[in-house]
Amino acid sequence: MTTTQRAAARPARAGRTARAGRTGRTGRPRTRRPGQVYWLYLIPGAVLFTGVIVVPFVMNLYYSMTKWPGIGDPRWTGFDNYARLLSDETFWTSFRNSVAMIVAMVVVPTLIGLLLAAVLFDYLGKRFSGRVASVLRATYYLPQILPVAVAGILWGWILNPQTGALNVILRGVGLEDLALNWLGDTSTALPTVMMVMIWVQIGYPVVIFMAALQRVDPELYEAAELDGAGWFRRFRAITLPQIRPETFVVTLTCTIAALKVFGPIYVLTKGGPENTTNVPSYFAYQNFFPKSQVGYGAAIATVLTLIVIVVSIVFMRVQAASERKEGLS
Repeated sequence: MTTTQRAAARPARAGRTARAGRTGRTGRPRTRRPGQVYWLYLIPGAVLFTGVIVVPFVMNLYYSMTKWPGIGDPRWTGFDNYARLLSDETFWTSFRNSVAMIVAMVVVPTLIGLLLAAVLFDYLGKRFSGRVASVLRATYYLPQILPVAVAGILWGWILNPQTGALNVILRGVGLEDLALNWLGDTSTALPTVMMVMIWVQIGYPVVIFMAALQRVDPELYEAAELDGAGWFRRFRAITLPQIRPETFVVTLTCTIAALKVFGPIYVLTKGGPENTTNVPSYFAYQNFFPKSQVGYGAAIATVLTLIVIVVSIVFMRVQAASERKEGLS
């Protein structure tokens, strides 16, 4: 090769080397690793989470260690508010009532909702039409979309001891002894509120479980039916295992809602009579505002938050263990 040809080849090789440096050895353009770009999309959510969750929680934790009426400067008291909680009978009563709310908003609605969803999907939907099942599903879900204040006022009218529809009907059929002060008597207030909460909550599991049943392979039911399995056996052996993820979701979300319930208590009973329907969230509200004991109310709210976090972690761990066990089997 002559000197002139070698000189002409050098720029060409230099250009190829530069392009190779920009694109890599394979000739394809270099791309950034996903971790170098995707974290940018997390910034808005992280900012909102910090402003809406982290900062208020830290402030609430600080106020829970102070004595503060809501004006002036808080006075640091350490763990005095938490020590006071341990000997506060109303505090323990409110948490016992939370157990009753869990029964009314989790256990009973989940069981009844699962049964109703199975009947709507497996019986009415097949014997009549899917439209009938959809109308009934929407009917069950209607209390969920009603504002809490509207539902509470409605039930207040129905349960009024003098002019309420329930007592008027009982008196009309000769059962005047059963016409009670449903929300004003210590023996009936909590069971009555529990019944109202069952009515409010039952539509949510019905909708979730009906959506879950639609993804179950119908061939499983057909094969089981050909083998002579009855409805209950098919329900226990096929339906329940297949919709286990949705069951965990319903149970977790309803448990958190039961622990945080506030609106129905505020509208129906305001925690009375004699704290028989008081719950932690309403007890915290009572100390925050009517009593102006912000530090003590913050301590109640902090304990409630920690309980919700612990319950959520336990549920998620149980769900993960169940999924691992199912994957190994």
